Amino acid sequence: MTDSRRGSQPRSLDEILGGMGEAIAAKHRARVEREARPGESYAITESRLRAEDAERDRQGVVDRAIVAAIPQKPTSRKAPKGDEQPDFFVPTLYDVGTKDSRSVMDVAVFRLSKRDRRASDVMTFDLPDGTVQVSSGPAGMASVWDYDLVLMAVSHLTEAVNRWKDGKGGKPGRAFRPHVADVLKFLRRSDGGQQKANLVDACKRLNTTHVAIQRTKTKRSGKTVVVSEGEPLISSYKVVTNADTGTPEFLEVEVPKWIYTEIVEGKSPDVLTVHPDYFLIDLGLGRFIYRLARRAAGKTDAKWGFRTLYVRSGSAGEFKEFCRLLRKLISINDLPEYTLEEQPGKEGPQLVIKNRVRVVEGG
Repeated sequence: MTDSRRGSQPRSLDEILGGMGEAIAAKHRARVEREARPGESYAITESRLRAEDAERDRQGVVDRAIVAAIPQKPTSRKAPKGDEQPDFFVPTLYDVGTKDSRSVMDVAVFRLSKRDRRASDVMTFDLPDGTVQVSSGPAGMASVWDYDLVLMAVSHLTEAVNRWKDGKGGKPGRAFRPHVADVLKFLRRSDGGQQKANLVDACKRLNTTHVAIQRTKTKRSGKTVVVSEGEPLISSYKVVTNADTGTPEFLEVEVPKWIYTEIVEGKSPDVLTVHPDYFLIDLGLGRFIYRLARRAAGKTDAKWGFRTLYVRSGSAGEFKEFCRLLRKLISINDLPEYTLEEQPGKEGPQLVIKNRVRVVEGG
């Protein structure tokens, strides 16, 4: 190693370490100055940050110890009876994320909790190029399990478009009309009366959960504009019920215009194949992490700070509880396709997501 200021003279170890120390000190000063509160001196801010770092490290150790001491149950439920072989046409399961709204797919546009209905509630996500706002009606906010119905509609629409482009059928419309039994089979749920009733409630919540996107864009002319647009998670629905038994028999769901436009009219639809076992993931947080992994990690790996995941999840609980649930998920580590591990980071703990094939191959 040479120093251009001294010709070919090698730098001493003391000089190298001294330079590294200066860089670290400069970074430390920048952080203190950046995070100083009004009225705080440099010394007071520095002392506060050290105490916060120590508490964060201590809490992380305590949380990991607590999670490790508790017997963990699998995060996925067992497949229902008769799940082994579908008795109807099942296309590949797809999820969709338009190029223009890619960042929307990295936030939870639905609630992750089964118990907290979040009726007439609002979640707001601030993104680098705009804002995403999710609002719910009196029926409650759509859940990540309700969104399974959208995934099924997207999957069938994608397959229908592929057949149309191959000259094997007509251009599909926005309406999706499955039999209720076929829906439950596709979603890997049991064919019971309560499950059928749950689908009706899911349609109500999906139709009254609105996603509004406000994004700043620069036009070719150089002019900057703010574009605001929004749609519910499904545009409309219809349920046909047997009048004698009171049992729902058929559904009709109309997919949102932005999904239809991307899949049917887009030159290169941005769709991702999702593992069939996704439907068996029982924890809402597990589903959120899997979807994030599928988009961010793909066939490789990705890294996210706990705090960022907390914000993007739309969680209404405390950050400490979110970390506990996330560490539980990491400890069990049974999500389809991906392994999870925790690593320390400059701004706190981080979740490292790796594709299982890559891990097996030593990548």
